[in-house]
Amino acid sequence: MEQGFGVPARTRPDQVIGRSDVLSRARGQLSQGGSVLLYGPAGIGKSVIVRTLGAEYAGEGTTVLRCSATESESHLPFLALVDLLGLVAEQVADALPAPQRAALESALTGRSETSEQRDGLALRLAVLSVLRALAARGPVLIVADDLQWMDPASAELLAFAARRVSGLPVRMIGAVRTDGDPQDHHDRYVRAFPSQALTLRIPALSRAQVSELLADRGQGHLPRAVLRDIHRTSGGNPLFALELGRALAESKTPPRPGEPLPVPTSLRTLVLNRLGMLSAETRRTLLITSAGARPTLSLLRSAGRTNAEAEISVASALGLVETDQDGVVRFAHPLISAALYAEALPEDRRTAHAALAAAASDVIERARHLALASPGKNERVAQGLAEAATVARGRGAPAVAAQLGLLAARHTPDDKGAVIIQRRLDAAEDALLAGETELGRSTARDVLAVATDPADRVRAWIAVIDSVGHALGEVDDVYPQALTDAGDDPRLLALVRYQMAWRHVVVDGSIREGAAEAGRAAELAAQAGDRRTELLALSFQALQESLIGDPRAPETLERALREPQLPDVACSHNGPGYTRFRYLMMIDELDAARATIAPLVSEAARRGAVESELLFRRNLAETELRAGRCGAALELAHESLRLGQDSGVGEGWALQIASLAEAAGGSTEKALSLAAEAVRRAEEAGDPMSLSRYLYALGHARLVSGDAPGAVQALRRVRQLERELGVTEPARGRWQADLAEALVLVGELAEAQEVIDTTRVFAARLGRASILALLDRSEGLVKAARGDLDAAAALLAAARQRLGVLGYALEEARAALALSRVERERRNPSAARTALQDAARIFKRAKALPWLQLVGEAPAGAPAPVAPAEAPAAAEGQDDQGIPDFSTLAAMERQVAALVLEGATNREIAATLFISVKTVEATLTRVYRKLGIRSRVDIVRLAARRRAAG
Repeated sequence: MEQGFGVPARTRPDQVIGRSDVLSRARGQLSQGGSVLLYGPAGIGKSVIVRTLGAEYAGEGTTVLRCSATESESHLPFLALVDLLGLVAEQVADALPAPQRAALESALTGRSETSEQRDGLALRLAVLSVLRALAARGPVLIVADDLQWMDPASAELLAFAARRVSGLPVRMIGAVRTDGDPQDHHDRYVRAFPSQALTLRIPALSRAQVSELLADRGQGHLPRAVLRDIHRTSGGNPLFALELGRALAESKTPPRPGEPLPVPTSLRTLVLNRLGMLSAETRRTLLITSAGARPTLSLLRSAGRTNAEAEISVASALGLVETDQDGVVRFAHPLISAALYAEALPEDRRTAHAALAAAASDVIERARHLALASPGKNERVAQGLAEAATVARGRGAPAVAAQLGLLAARHTPDDKGAVIIQRRLDAAEDALLAGETELGRSTARDVLAVATDPADRVRAWIAVIDSVGHALGEVDDVYPQALTDAGDDPRLLALVRYQMAWRHVVVDGSIREGAAEAGRAAELAAQAGDRRTELLALSFQALQESLIGDPRAPETLERALREPQLPDVACSHNGPGYTRFRYLMMIDELDAARATIAPLVSEAARRGAVESELLFRRNLAETELRAGRCGAALELAHESLRLGQDSGVGEGWALQIASLAEAAGGSTEKALSLAAEAVRRAEEAGDPMSLSRYLYALGHARLVSGDAPGAVQALRRVRQLERELGVTEPARGRWQADLAEALVLVGELAEAQEVIDTTRVFAARLGRASILALLDRSEGLVKAARGDLDAAAALLAAARQRLGVLGYALEEARAALALSRVERERRNPSAARTALQDAARIFKRAKALPWLQLVGEAPAGAPAPVAPAEAPAAAEGQDDQGIPDFSTLAAMERQVAALVLEGATNREIAATLFISVKTVEATLTRVYRKLGIRSRVDIVRLAARRRAAG
């Protein structure tokens, strides 16, 4: 055999969106000599995956045989065989016995209609011989799409050959269309596979993946609310999503709020081909069902469908709908509902909505259906919609409130212009609260095009500013226009000044000026009696003052926490509750901080405040991380990330905490990827405040993964950014100890000590106990590197004890790990072993997987850590301590050999050098080979001989 089947002969960048897991599992199965059977409904992407894998393996030395059956040709015998062998049979035909060659030629050309009847065995043997001949040249991959339509004659021939090519490099990728699990027909499909087949279901795409797919096809301009509707309507089916996106792009009039998406004719035909079997009355019942939000049999009866049970039963028998135990009727696929609605005449839709409005008991549903049943402007309908929006807002459904508010504005008579503007502004603010930033911004811009009242215009300008998140540089032109509209009105000026305070920090990078501007906004708001803006401004001012070490920060925070408090501000991520949480985290009150933030998570979720919920979950994850509860931190961090990806707000913050959580309790490789993405976004947005935080996550991930030079590079940038921003609060980013440790690892001891000394001044003045303990840990590493081992051990032991008392479990364990290394160097193996065991115990309790890998305690099946960079070479003078300088060894190899001479176990060596046990084992193998020895004992003997010789 000339070439194995382990990897593709030529790989290409993966262009398939949302299918990395399926492709990875399929590649793994093929590389192990197996075959792959893919299944899923029409349009889910089976053919794309089949083509991708086939193309990857179509390199030199691999023969790829392809066929793709169609329903219209499934009755034609040997058609799949023609596709598979038609182009390659001639290459080996001369080697076939005459009967086999004749039978194969007859099947491929169709010149003899009775060839199979005359000599079916010869044809079977011919197919087998061709596959064997091709396999003798190199690997063979059969790629068969739409197996459900493969003609029976070809399927039987493949099955015959499949049973007889065992041991040969012949594999198969097949795809079958099915709406359910193919187990009922599993044997029918896999009997054609030449080796053990892994069955993989192709899952639906997530909302983020559908958005990425549409953007890749040039439809990324669609508003997030529309993307959400496309995902829901398509059910995550990529073909359906693309067709819906295309229909929207071609439509001259976008759907009204509350209406289903337009469904193109191609999809209507695909999903509604069974409707012709239904009676007109059953179709009317299904139309009403498609128009309802959560239709039940009882609701359908109340809407005038007296035979609802029987009609739904007929539709259910055709696979169109299903009814759950609560009587809720659901369509088998969301697209059936959308297509049915799109197919109906406008008057039939209005009739359906009128029936549902009369039957609905919920105020929101009743108002929505009444609006969709009324084509013109009507203040009674509009007022009902506005009231329903208020109810939705109170229920914590701002996205629904925004939709209802826009409907209310649309139905408001033209002579009520001021009312229309207020309803649009309400809808814009609801949309922003729900994370629908594009909808909020476009609605606010619509208001600015017609509004003349200063209060309305300032309110709209602020909505525009809020819609861009931290990318405030994109709306730099808005601030002077908002100030002009505010005039001398203190209430309006307070609103604009508060927004300018944010701009000073995010765009200009001036925390001091931001705090001062927030102070001015708070004074104006108090003068105008605007308690909401006053609370927000005071909270912002207190947080910025704390970052620059302003002694007035506690007093400002106390003012922000005074009564009266407002419920909507209390659960805002810019409110005093959040500011108090950040302050508690800075002063190491972890339990109090957790008690402060945990209720805010549920309250924000109840109100539907997406950005606040995301940030509160992120902050709760941070408390869990510091307390050493890595599992809980990972879960919260990824919940935050999912919210960010779904809503498009706060993604950078979510990426950062997810990176930190992965570095502590998951995968360092993921941590690096997440942090790099966060950094990229902050750099693109020109946001130095966020960039400094994200760079810390990147530097920390690099340090944990063993890339000390990379960690130094990232963390030096953090230091420079905080200097430029004027940040003096060391507990804001907590990067200083990591930078000092990384500097020690690269041999920059003077700079490491300077970082420690500079930070200690501010930490001591502010009373930041945990920062001081971390600095002591870092200084212990500096002293150890300089040879002052006794002082190093004392500092590390004290730092470990203080971090444990403060509740920083992971930091305590890191101090114990460093202490074990120093004790080993002090020739105190018992103390070293105890410290290492303590570190492993804390890491294990915390479920800190990357750290467990470093101490050799990772659970079975855990992913291998990223290989660390080599440690610096041994310091000068080590030979005087009796450690041999084996000139043929690399720096890492010399250090490992030196520790072996001290009697350290592989696990203790790993902990001392901050590498994995597997890396130690691999390094020792290289040492043995280079020195021409076989074991650890030989290292000791060789060293003794060299000492004696010296």
